[in-house]
Amino acid sequence: MVPFLRNTWRGLTSMRTALILLFLLALAALPGALLPQRTLNANKVADYIAEHGWWGRLLDRLQFFNVYASVWFSAIYILLMISLVGCLLPRTLEYARALRTKPVLTPRNLSRMPHHSESTVDKTPDEVIAQATRALSGWRKTEREEENGARTISAERGYLRETGNLVFHFAMLGLIIALAVGKLFGYEGQVIVKADGSQEFCNSGVLGYDSFQPGLRVDGTDLTPFCLKVASFDVNFLPTGQPDLFRANLEYQSEKDLDTGTWQTYGLEVNSPLRTDGDRVYLLGHGYAPVFTVTFPNGEKRTMDTQWRPVDQVTFLSEGATKFDPPGITDSEERRTKQIAVTGVFAPTAQLHGSLLNSSFPDLRDPMVAVDVMRGDLGIDNGRGQSIFTIDQSMVDDGRLKRVARENLSVGGEVKLDDGTVVRFDGVKRWVYLQVSHDPAQVWVLVFAIAIILGIGASLIIKRRRLWVRVVPAADGRTVVEVGGLARTDQAGYGEEFERLSGAVTGGKN
Repeated sequence: MVPFLRNTWRGLTSMRTALILLFLLALAALPGALLPQRTLNANKVADYIAEHGWWGRLLDRLQFFNVYASVWFSAIYILLMISLVGCLLPRTLEYARALRTKPVLTPRNLSRMPHHSESTVDKTPDEVIAQATRALSGWRKTEREEENGARTISAERGYLRETGNLVFHFAMLGLIIALAVGKLFGYEGQVIVKADGSQEFCNSGVLGYDSFQPGLRVDGTDLTPFCLKVASFDVNFLPTGQPDLFRANLEYQSEKDLDTGTWQTYGLEVNSPLRTDGDRVYLLGHGYAPVFTVTFPNGEKRTMDTQWRPVDQVTFLSEGATKFDPPGITDSEERRTKQIAVTGVFAPTAQLHGSLLNSSFPDLRDPMVAVDVMRGDLGIDNGRGQSIFTIDQSMVDDGRLKRVARENLSVGGEVKLDDGTVVRFDGVKRWVYLQVSHDPAQVWVLVFAIAIILGIGASLIIKRRRLWVRVVPAADGRTVVEVGGLARTDQAGYGEEFERLSGAVTGGKN
């Protein structure tokens, strides 16, 4: 049993196994990119399973819709970490022992070295040794005496190459751990906020987000508290329609501000996130929210400014659906026959082709909407989630939601329905799309990424090489100096360095 466990451990901690596990980890991550994930879009996963039948149910049982929290992905991840640790610890101990070890003995036959020179100089052995010591300044070196009276110097340089190699691998291990910590305790959420200061967003729970992706150990109840609102949104377009400037003028509270009620200001731009108390707020996009007022037959009015989504990122032609519940009706069955949705397209700069509306420019120069007014059951009372940008098409197919008017409206334009209801297009508001990201290991990710670059740079640039000097007194009172060199890694240019060093050792004289 013991030999089996020992052989298993040796196999697991070999570099070949680490490389295989790294390849398997990359392979295992592919389903997470190709298949919908339940943590990101549960409805899309349910649709995929319903569409693919037994195949979808099999993938669900095998955890392919929750890849990064699956048993098999976690097993590969943990085995890779164990393998890396098992590879690196013995190498580190061996390197530490090598640092304390003196350079190897001078070979008996230096002429067999790749680099070799021999000279006879008019100096004493002491003078040659002193000169060689000065020439090898910065090298790890040891002086020895041989049995025949010869004196030698063994020198070695480039130990930082292995240091860089170990730094690279430990930094890689640290990066993997930091990324794992980020996935466990980090979160990301996206939210649309109106850009007129009327809507306040607080990071108090997942219900405040339009979409939320928690880490594996995050339940959404202990988020970093802060609040913000978008006072205004500055946008500038070039004459070609290309964007030149996006800036959301934020007011926010975090940490002590929440107790004092103080609001701080910040100009949020695409590449300039707001960093507050460990969270980062990014500006992802923007769009328009047409404002509609519906006057019901009893005279009551309701105004809504639901955001519509851009379908053309060049001209910002947008589509959406603004939904209204009729007031004063307590009977649920009657109410579901009189709900209203204003759906269609919005053009910030109207361009008409007959009655078809398009947009010619992304900025608000001549806003117009082309709307279908739908009346009936919107399906918002059945307890199921529904997109704010669309109506429930199944209600239209069942005849429970019908189109009662179609019209192109400029600002101030209105359309009157057969029951006396009036729908008016009042104007447009702006909204911005924000992302809140929290990653407690982000600083360590940066540190380890820098260490990886430094480590691999050192291991590639620094070369290990050895040099030996043997000094033998000659019979005529002169001194024979023999120099040998060996590059422990392939390195073009060590020949030039060896020639320079051997010349410095002998004083340039033969």
